[in-house]
Amino acid sequence: MLATILPYITIGSAVLMIAAVLLQQRGAGLGAGFGSTGEFYTTRRGFDKNLFDSTIVLAVIFVVSIIVTLFL
Repeated sequence: MLATILPYITIGSAVLMIAAVLLQQRGAGLGAGFGSTGEFYTTRRGFDKNLFDSTIVLAVIFVVSIIVTLFL
């Protein structure tokens, strides 16, 4: 039964993760680590924090579902 549901979980988490990454703010990534000037560190609050956390959760779900698929 898990083998029939797992592909849907993988595809669903991949699509949701793509949407979550596209919804995040531009320039909030690794630019500061490579000497980009004019940017300053701000803490994520509200929707941005929830979106960031959900992206991490979706990535973990995606990776775990792929690993489980390999062993089935």
